[in-house]
Amino acid sequence: MDMVIAENLGKVFPTAEGGEKRAVDGLSFAVGAGQIYGLLGPNGAGKTTTLRMLSGLMAPTFGRASLAGYDVTEEPSQVQRVLGFLTANTGLYQRLTGRELLVYFGELHGMDRSTALARADHLIDWLGMAEFAELRCGTHSTGQKQRVNIARALIADPPILIMDEPTLGLDVLSNRIILEFIRRERDEGKSIILSTHYLDEAESMCDKMGLLHAGRLVAEGDLVSLQKHTGEHHLSDIFLSVIDAEKTTGAFA
Repeated sequence: MDMVIAENLGKVFPTAEGGEKRAVDGLSFAVGAGQIYGLLGPNGAGKTTTLRMLSGLMAPTFGRASLAGYDVTEEPSQVQRVLGFLTANTGLYQRLTGRELLVYFGELHGMDRSTALARADHLIDWLGMAEFAELRCGTHSTGQKQRVNIARALIADPPILIMDEPTLGLDVLSNRIILEFIRRERDEGKSIILSTHYLDEAESMCDKMGLLHAGRLVAEGDLVSLQKHTGEHHLSDIFLSVIDAEKTTGAFA
């Protein structure tokens, strides 16, 4: 079952000169249950704009998207119930401890306090947060903050996760913990969209990848199919090959 569906999704912004810029241009893809979908591309390709539209934070100019059958434009409250959205720069309440923050967000999702506490305890154990869960978030390291952010996104156990640069700036230990966590969530049947600049992570993590360039999906498939299409082995070389083909022919065949 496809849990995330984008159909001809697009976003147009006005320019200072009075014209228009298509940040996302007719994007279509789907993500199934138990699948990690890598949304990959250089800066300015349209990744963050796409993720913001899928999450309901930004309205599309044209096209549509749905999460677990809910239209992101027409049913935003239902979308928020099925989605955990993580970005590398998500802010935390500095005066709350990690545990207090998780319980607070659990209660915002409608949990009673005992259920929120139990869920927080589970995530603290799962993500190796015990040593800093009672410290205020303002004292946490970058890696610790990111683990708290992941737990916050997971507090209501949503079936869909959007993860925008989840390992940006992390040390080796925190990076490994978070990647292992993402794999476990996939194995539990979650649908995950992963956006990352670390292409070696994408190679090892993603079941399917969509390569974005100038707001358009120029190639899609698993690593093996992309390798066969381009004759390249590494994802970085695959991407460069696809972009060269796009510039030459206007399409990737």
